[in-house]
Amino acid sequence: MPEHVSIAYRGANYAIGQGPHFYGIWHAAAPQAQPLEWWPLTPEGWTAAWMRFASIEVPGTITAVTAPPGMAATTVTAVTPGEAASQPSAAPSTAPANPATATLLARSAAALLAVGIVLGVVSLFPSYTDGASLASQPPSLWPHLIYLAAWAVSAGLILVSGIRRHAGTLIGLGVSAVTFGLFFADAGTPMAGGAHLMGAGLILGIAGWLACTIGVGMAFPASGLSVRGWARHRRTGENPARFAAHDVVPIATIILAAIGAAIAFAPSWDSFVLRTASGLTQTETAGNAFANPTPVIIGDVVVMVALVAVVAAAAFWRPRRLGAALVVGAIIPMVAQAVSAFVQVREATSPLQFGVSPSQAAGIGLTITNGLTAMFWVYCAFLATLILLCIWMLLAPDAAGSQAFPYASQPNLGSGASGGPAQPMQAGLVSQPDARVTGPTPG
Repeated sequence: MPEHVSIAYRGANYAIGQGPHFYGIWHAAAPQAQPLEWWPLTPEGWTAAWMRFASIEVPGTITAVTAPPGMAATTVTAVTPGEAASQPSAAPSTAPANPATATLLARSAAALLAVGIVLGVVSLFPSYTDGASLASQPPSLWPHLIYLAAWAVSAGLILVSGIRRHAGTLIGLGVSAVTFGLFFADAGTPMAGGAHLMGAGLILGIAGWLACTIGVGMAFPASGLSVRGWARHRRTGENPARFAAHDVVPIATIILAAIGAAIAFAPSWDSFVLRTASGLTQTETAGNAFANPTPVIIGDVVVMVALVAVVAAAAFWRPRRLGAALVVGAIIPMVAQAVSAFVQVREATSPLQFGVSPSQAAGIGLTITNGLTAMFWVYCAFLATLILLCIWMLLAPDAAGSQAFPYASQPNLGSGASGGPAQPMQAGLVSQPDARVTGPTPG
């Protein structure tokens, strides 16, 4: 039995209205399709929906939906999930959850993230690999603390509705995607050297990563997050996610910066200058990703591929601000690797690392000075470029005429919160039969 969707306002590209259990935004030309985005049927949900609608619509085109006297309501056939899958012109979308389900999913997602964070904290103290704990190795400890902090921020944002939940989900997704390779590389040591090298800390750390990743996955249906991707609109002939010509250079630059950071991640970063009392000097480097056992190499390669893939996906994500959140999630683990390198420089280096016993080192007056290679600074330059472009993604408007402050150039269409119109129930949306169309049956 088809349920009804009521359209309240239309613009050049989009329409906003109310479904059975949600407020939603549709393509103006296809209100019979699944909604692009949706919010709970609450005053806060309407405010968030209106702010989103006003931020992506062409300024000055938003008008209230009214039908001329005597005109019958426009009715279109409801699209069932099966029919939507068989119709190429239907915009793919995940069915929105009703407010109660969304709240339950969000809380469950945050709870799983909390479990993962607790497991991650506990993993810092037992043996991680080769009998040493992360807590006893500051260069390894700091990256894990940064991962856990990022997941904690993600969990906190997921508990909040609206665009903050979207951002928290995408930040968590970026962190999980890149750290998968890092944890795989850690597990590569016992894979190559024997199970006796694997400690309880590594097992707990991997379990924590898995719990956080599942939590992030649960947050997607809770927020109704979907990709308004460029390929879909190109296929269907729609243009709301089109890219302006001035977007091409920043998009290409951010992808190239990700590729550069991935390439610079592989070479040696650590530099050691060995000097003896007699004046002999020797320079050694360490940390080349391809000088490790095969399982560790695979993990490092996965990190590089994941970084480029996530940043490339984020570059084409619309709205652009959410793409920035995904980039932030991918950058955090890579920044953590740079922090690890800085911490490593401050640590004392044992002569045993170079096959010299402490007694031999004392006999020849050996001193070891830690440093960083030029390739590390190249890596930092690429990371800085990614961060700057991420800031651009946060501040630059989308091509479809979005504005940082959605009501700056819009007329006051009602008396709702934040300058927007009143809720549809207050504005008479549901009581206007002429504005009613038959729509999808979500969830």
